Amino acid sequence: MIYQLAADFIVLLHFAFIVFVLFGGFMVFKWRWLAWIQVPAATWGALISLIGWTCPLTPMENSFRQAAGAGDVYNGGFIDRYLVTLVYPDGATREMAIAMGIVVITINLAVYVWIWVRHRK
Repeated sequence: MIYQLAADFIVLLHFAFIVFVLFGGFMVFKWRWLAWIQVPAATWGALISLIGWTCPLTPMENSFRQAAGAGDVYNGGFIDRYLVTLVYPDGATREMAIAMGIVVITINLAVYVWIWVRHRK
């Protein structure tokens, strides 16, 4: 039971991290110091998608699921398992992962340029 809860917690943490990577830049409008956390997080998120790395949270979740005796341990990344099935029901391709990395960069670059322009005024 505890391992299943730990695996579910990792999934929630993973999802929260992805949301922060995509939209955390907007929080920087209110809390400028958050940029010191959000920029490295966004960089990491983009690199995972662009280079094709596996996020360390994925094998951690898998090991908790194995310890819980769950049969739904999976290969690939969090995005492949949870998000791509929502956005791209037919499955992920390498091109889609690259596109997701580009989206991360584009959203964050736009937000930080907007913050910089507003700050200069």
